[in-house]
Amino acid sequence: MNSNAKDPHSVTVNLRGSDGYICDIKAGHHQLVADEPIPLGGTDLGPTPYVYLKAALGACTAMTIRMYAERKKWPLQDAIVTLRHSRDGNKESVFERDIKLVGDLDEEQKQRLLEIADRCPVHKTLSHGATVLSKLID
Repeated sequence: MNSNAKDPHSVTVNLRGSDGYICDIKAGHHQLVADEPIPLGGTDLGPTPYVYLKAALGACTAMTIRMYAERKKWPLQDAIVTLRHSRDGNKESVFERDIKLVGDLDEEQKQRLLEIADRCPVHKTLSHGATVLSKLID
């Protein structure tokens, strides 16, 4: 049985064709594509998996900030989140996240929204780690 039939929040990824790295992604009713850049043997038809990971962190951050500002009725017009990923000397992943808050916010509100950014669920998952359980299915 297709896992999307069981869980509307599941994501299904299949390799396109018998060679190359292009992946067709079905996330609910959304269709996405992932690939690797040409220098790594891909065709650059879509973002890389790490680009999607950064996008997930950035989107979750912006949404979390917006939800909090709306609840507080603060005049946030936009939250622009720019992300970079690298590895440190121990080969641990490091995500750098620059957040620009647009709106008539005072310094105390801005600092509070910066703190709230760390409460986004994707940030928490990345910061605390996650367990990935894999199994073969027919």
